[in-house]
Amino acid sequence: MLKVSFFFFFFFSPQVLLLACAEDLECVPGFRQKVFYIEQPFEFTEDQPVLNLEFDDCKGNSKLNFEVSNPDFKVERDGSLVALKNISEAGRALFVHARSEHAEDMAEILIVGANEKHGALKEIFKIEGNLGIPRQKRAILATPILIPENQRPPFPRSVGKVISSEGTEGAKFRLSGKGVDQDPKGIFRINEISGDVSVTRALDREAIANYELEVEVTDISGKTIDGPVRLDISVIDQNDNRPMFKEGPYIGHVMEGSPTGTTVMRMTAFDADDSSTDNALLRYNILKQTPTKPSPNMFYIDPEKGDIVTVVSPVLLDRETMETPKYELVIEAKDMGGLDVGLTGTATATILIDDKNDHPPEFTKKEFQATVKEGVTGVIVNLTVGDRDDPATGAWRAVYTIINGNPGQSFEIHTNPQTNEGMLSVVKPLDYEISAFHTLLIKVENEDPLIPDIAYGPSSTATVQITVEDVNEGPVFHPNPMTVTKQENIPVGSVVLTVNATDPDTLQHQTIRYSVYKDPAGWLEINPTNGTIGTTAILDRESPYVQNNIYTALFLAIDSGNPPATGTGTLHITLEDVNDNVPSLYPTLAKVCEDAKDLRVVVLGASDKDLHPNTDPFKFELSKQSGPEKLWRITKLNNTHAQVILLQNLKKANYNIPISVTDSGKPPLTNNTELKLQVCSCKKSKMDCSATDALHISITLILLSLFSLFCKSFC
Repeated sequence: MLKVSFFFFFFFSPQVLLLACAEDLECVPGFRQKVFYIEQPFEFTEDQPVLNLEFDDCKGNSKLNFEVSNPDFKVERDGSLVALKNISEAGRALFVHARSEHAEDMAEILIVGANEKHGALKEIFKIEGNLGIPRQKRAILATPILIPENQRPPFPRSVGKVISSEGTEGAKFRLSGKGVDQDPKGIFRINEISGDVSVTRALDREAIANYELEVEVTDISGKTIDGPVRLDISVIDQNDNRPMFKEGPYIGHVMEGSPTGTTVMRMTAFDADDSSTDNALLRYNILKQTPTKPSPNMFYIDPEKGDIVTVVSPVLLDRETMETPKYELVIEAKDMGGLDVGLTGTATATILIDDKNDHPPEFTKKEFQATVKEGVTGVIVNLTVGDRDDPATGAWRAVYTIINGNPGQSFEIHTNPQTNEGMLSVVKPLDYEISAFHTLLIKVENEDPLIPDIAYGPSSTATVQITVEDVNEGPVFHPNPMTVTKQENIPVGSVVLTVNATDPDTLQHQTIRYSVYKDPAGWLEINPTNGTIGTTAILDRESPYVQNNIYTALFLAIDSGNPPATGTGTLHITLEDVNDNVPSLYPTLAKVCEDAKDLRVVVLGASDKDLHPNTDPFKFELSKQSGPEKLWRITKLNNTHAQVILLQNLKKANYNIPISVTDSGKPPLTNNTELKLQVCSCKKSKMDCSATDALHISITLILLSLFSLFCKSFC
């Protein structure tokens, strides 16, 4: 039985962590070490040995040949691994396949960072488990491939190699996946015999950063005999994208007088390159400031964060002393961490210095003058103020207040929003005879409060002297309107009322004359000297000119000024009702069928223009009927209605029924009315009222006719 002893030794260098083992005297064909760990240097240098791989087929290594999975490396015949060029990125693993006439074997080289050493040792024991037990061989070894983007022609160019430990005769490699036989097609191809992988054109990492392909080994008929195995191809980023500012326009605000170091805004640029590399590591800088006063360096930008802050003292950050409250900064973003080789992008940041209320408004003069005629309202004077703050803010807009001289609230003041002036108005007419002069004390403040260390001074108050001019005012009736109550139908010439008007111009001695202005019914007259109003016609409560028992007339009082002034007085006469209207009867026509079974002919109603108690209850009566037989009667239904009833059926004819209706006034008034009754023939629901039979008239009409004939003969 073969006895094998083990011992470990670790050799650390800046580049190589070597795990070696020694065996007993009997030779075991293959690599002396199956796994190597290389600490990633900053760069692999061309033709410089990285490590030594020992291979022994125990029979002299005749025709020994090495193949490396990464085409940027080779293994010399003595087992030295060297780079074919300077390389900064070599991936995470390399595979080396050794083959001689008598043996072949595979070794794996893992590339780790400095902080991965401890874990790498653990991985050794985890993978190897126990030295002396061979690792399971892989049939297809496809190490990840790294390809820089934007490579220049010529194409195709080799980028990697796939190795198969199976030496089946006629075996071929086959590559598939996105970038080979799937869109975008034809980017990668593989040499079916050697396993060399090549790229056919330049790649763009920003379009596709990773390709996941599959490799398999097929026999001569195309049947898969091994695989598929995943082959990862990563596109190495190149600095081919400039930083871009995409979120503009960039506008920031800072309050004037802000302390040094106040953050104004943040500028953020975007770089499409790999964010894990310096290709997208941005640094910010201010290239230009406009304007350059009061300091060419008003602001500073954090090179890493892009925060713009103030760097001048609060005294210089004074909006009222600046040429303009707007600054424009040209901001540059540079990748590669700001190195000179980095690409740049620029944007303009606009910074506005916002106003704060550090200047109180001040009147342009201490005293204003105004003149107004008595009895007039409206704006009488505009008060002007100055304010150094921003006109677009509440720190500039003025608010005016009358603080003295306005006990009767005759004045109001408002702000003109365009000019900021105070518009002083008269809202209640002034009376020259009461006061010819007024003095107002007015203060002005801002909409926004002043900052704590600023206060309103004496210039924020002003006096307004107002002179009232005398105007010839019209006489005034007392009272107005005037009211009086009279009975309707009072005699013509009756006195209704004596009006009284006075002249408010007490400092002038003027006389007053009166006249009628509006008298709709023409019932009244007025004495022009003493104002006595009398009737010229009968007052009628039932007239259409009377509304709700009230008759309205207008009168004028005219003074003797130059020009004369006029006052208008209104007179309301309430008319009391008198029983001067007889009641009226309705309807005055009724129809009935000659063979009617219901002899109730009609319901009569009465109305009266007068008011209670000169109206209902009404009394309904029939005049004396002709002939020995009574043909109809009248029956009272209520205070305003009665019913006429036939006592027997009548022949087809027209009849006149005399009816009297009397109201309840004192004295009562009676109205005699004839109700025309038509007796008609009725057949099949049709009523025929044509007077084909002799007309039956009342005895009253017969007697009147006889009396008329008698008078013509003997009178």
